[in-house]
Amino acid sequence: MKRLLFTIRLAVASAVTVAAASLVAAAPPPPADTAPPADTAPPDILLIMADDLGFSDLGCYGGEIRTPNLDRLAAGGLRFTQFYNTARCWPTRAALLTGHYAQAVHRDEIRPGVGGGRGTRPDWAPLLPAFLRPLGYRSYHSGKWHLDGMPIATGFDRSYLLKDQGRFFHPQKHWQDDRLLDAVPPGTSFYATDAIAEHAVRCLKEHEREHADRPFFHYLAFTAPHFPLHAPAEDIRRYRGVYDVGWEEIRRRRWQRMQQSGLLEGTLSEVEYDLGPPYDFPEHLAQLGPGEVNRPLPWDRLNQVQRRFQADKMAIHAAMVDSMDQAIGKVLEQIAAMGRSENTLVLFLSDNGASAEIMVRSDGHDPDAAPGSAASYLCLGPGWSTACNTPFRRHKTWTHEGGICTPLIVHWPRRISPQQIRDGGAIRRQVGHVIDIVPTLVQAAGGDWPPPRDLADPPSGFPGRSLLEVWFEDAPLDRELLWWYHDGHRAIRMGPWKAVASKDDPWALYDMRAGRAEADNLAADNPEKLQQMIARWQQQLDAFATE
Repeated sequence: MKRLLFTIRLAVASAVTVAAASLVAAAPPPPADTAPPADTAPPDILLIMADDLGFSDLGCYGGEIRTPNLDRLAAGGLRFTQFYNTARCWPTRAALLTGHYAQAVHRDEIRPGVGGGRGTRPDWAPLLPAFLRPLGYRSYHSGKWHLDGMPIATGFDRSYLLKDQGRFFHPQKHWQDDRLLDAVPPGTSFYATDAIAEHAVRCLKEHEREHADRPFFHYLAFTAPHFPLHAPAEDIRRYRGVYDVGWEEIRRRRWQRMQQSGLLEGTLSEVEYDLGPPYDFPEHLAQLGPGEVNRPLPWDRLNQVQRRFQADKMAIHAAMVDSMDQAIGKVLEQIAAMGRSENTLVLFLSDNGASAEIMVRSDGHDPDAAPGSAASYLCLGPGWSTACNTPFRRHKTWTHEGGICTPLIVHWPRRISPQQIRDGGAIRRQVGHVIDIVPTLVQAAGGDWPPPRDLADPPSGFPGRSLLEVWFEDAPLDRELLWWYHDGHRAIRMGPWKAVASKDDPWALYDMRAGRAEADNLAADNPEKLQQMIARWQQQLDAFATE
């Protein structure tokens, strides 16, 4: 059956003239350690976000999953080892597109009833397209949204919004250019990952036909590999048997590859065998049958039914990541066909770490259905989430490293020169955060930061920092602190020190120079440092409560 297609009605926005693409192609690339000349066209920008991807899921970050397109971007660009998010999907997306902490813009709860996933951003917090439009950009969105407002109404020129997170094969809620589409009936060849990429390709083709003299910003937000674990059968088959060795062995192999590649040093975090999903749904666990377990138990303690069930789940997760990489490859092919690869800035990141959640939603779970098919509803769970977040502790929603640290790949051939890239790409160890993306992209596009007040005038300024010098010169990043709060979990990072506390637990203190395993709690040895950091954390919380 032919893949479901969507009809796109074209509309031509008012043009803002920039240097012609033919002149850009003829211009030699500037030296990597200097600002681009004024007559150099700004880059096209492709910002790719995965959903619930673990730190080690990509091949270039130590994983065994086939991700050749992302690996090539990393080999020709930069990989960050300390790039942070907010631990959850909707606050990360708010921070990513506004340049503010989610709590400041009412998109994560501070206290009961103050902010949250249904909060509305204040007028002083526009999205990234508002900053790029005066610089001549057209902006496109494909995929997940999870923000207040709608894409076209908040500054994008084209959008495909997939809201239905529970059905990769036949979503019921999706929008094109802020207009609700018909539900996709079961039994078609629709697959969300492909549909998101196909919309992106159509937008790029339209851009080349109608707006070739303008740069583009495309926000490509995949729903994979978020649960439910759904993937095409042919992609799942590629990973059958790979995970029969168990999560401990996969974790060990990933950590070994990270060390061999020089990506990370230190020690591997200890498995927290008593830590299960962040939310307990015992009735859902019963629906999933005897193969499901809600703790990262030693693999040799599982029976044969449990091992088969768990290995199948990870094969589907791997297939979802593989499918996403294939889809990214199609978008990159389209950019190459347009002759725009050299000056396209590509960023890839994830909204949070891998998830330990186990639940059943949407159409429920049919235990007789093939795992990974539309009638099944499976989640990764804490055993495989621990492996996917190698070498870090904990999972999505927690503010330990496993919840908040994920990959960042940066690829920009015109500006990140071959001299910087040796032996499969350069590694950046500076501490970055999703609040840095807006200032970085605006400056990369040739704009001023902070922006003019007529674009945005936040009461306490912008907390992010531009990463351009980090990209071009591997320069130190001047930053006082980074701050986290989600679902009762707290953290603050000041220089090499990190203080972190899970909900209802006391604060712990770690020196990140000694490694990222969060194993050696130095709170008793450094009480003054810890109290200083707790005070700064509270000061930041109180400031957000008044904004």
